[in-house]
Amino acid sequence: MDNVSPATLTAPPVVLRRRLRVRGTSITLLDPVRMRAAADLGFDVDFELLEFPICQSRAAMDPEGYDVYEQCFHNLDIVWFWGALQPIDISRIRDWGNISALAKEGGVSKYAWRGHGDAPVKKLYVQPGGFLGPKPTRQISMLPTVHNMDSFGFDARVFGTGPDVRPSWSWLLDRRAKGRIALVDEPAIGLFDAALAAEASGELEFADIGNMTIEEINALMALLEDRRAQGYFCGAWRDGEAAANLIRNGSVAVQSMWSPVYGKLGAGFGHFVESAPIEGYRAWHGGASLSRHLRGAGLDMAYEYLNWWLSGFAGAVMARQGYYISNPEPIKAHLTPEEWAYWYDGAAARHDLAGPDGDTVVKAGARRAGGPYHERSRRIAIWNTVMDEYNYATRAWDRFIGRVREGVAA
Repeated sequence: MDNVSPATLTAPPVVLRRRLRVRGTSITLLDPVRMRAAADLGFDVDFELLEFPICQSRAAMDPEGYDVYEQCFHNLDIVWFWGALQPIDISRIRDWGNISALAKEGGVSKYAWRGHGDAPVKKLYVQPGGFLGPKPTRQISMLPTVHNMDSFGFDARVFGTGPDVRPSWSWLLDRRAKGRIALVDEPAIGLFDAALAAEASGELEFADIGNMTIEEINALMALLEDRRAQGYFCGAWRDGEAAANLIRNGSVAVQSMWSPVYGKLGAGFGHFVESAPIEGYRAWHGGASLSRHLRGAGLDMAYEYLNWWLSGFAGAVMARQGYYISNPEPIKAHLTPEEWAYWYDGAAARHDLAGPDGDTVVKAGARRAGGPYHERSRRIAIWNTVMDEYNYATRAWDRFIGRVREGVAA
């Protein structure tokens, strides 16, 4: 080889792989979703997984720290108010025309009850002047994606089973479960489970359960404090694993529940079951929003990710943990006919069904509580909500939950 000076030898250029940063919660930030998105899109996808209140706060206060924000429509008031997000142009969302009426209009049909509280359509469209509202425009605040109708789970050995058993939210205050009741520790969620229980039991009545007055909040907290002092509550939780632990160790007879928890019950599998409350469900709707800092190639990459979310694979992963997607048709290519029949059509499982991690979450012969999707979505009593008196309610709720935790620790 001819003598070549080191200065003439150049290393090959370093090609930096594009990277999209997603801030969100355990609802959607799952490894199978991240890995498949990166493989399909050709850029890295980094997930920052946070608890619900922390995620909302950081999304509002640190918009430079993420590109895409994934949480729920009821979280938008605070994040949008702080100017952390930019509108989404629906002309850049390929499957916008197939987004369900539940998200775009408030109900699966014009005859379906819309439910109290923060139905997603109330905060979907960016109105002239920049505020959010239900009147359709070319810009939206959040792309509707995953959603569900939540309820509570109960120990059938305590409350019974069969056609004569009619689960009611009142069971969250039921003397039969005294000392074995738990709530989810998130004021825009758990407080409404408690309010539904108070109203169903006949102990309180709200003029608008989705937007309580200070006096109504005080009455609810006084009722909960009375039950706490009597020893009704055994805990409060912020994530599904904590909820599952309460069941696995035999601590609870009834508690607020999220759908993925039912597949993680261990010895509780079979006797701790999902309810279809006679009063209706507490629903929520998640989605994805764009950080205000995105421009140019970074914004293009974020739109690629949003469109990918509606292409089928992510929705199938969501289905396997009991959640729905806003445009279900494409997920059929990623689910078996038996999975679709169970999760969406309400049919009995023909064989054991696996969750996103491959573990069995549904036993052969089981049926989903509440039936098929359209039946469940017609029975929404209230949506997860940030009320006008949210700050007041949050402080009251936090004081109550703190005393619950202190009592459990003692």
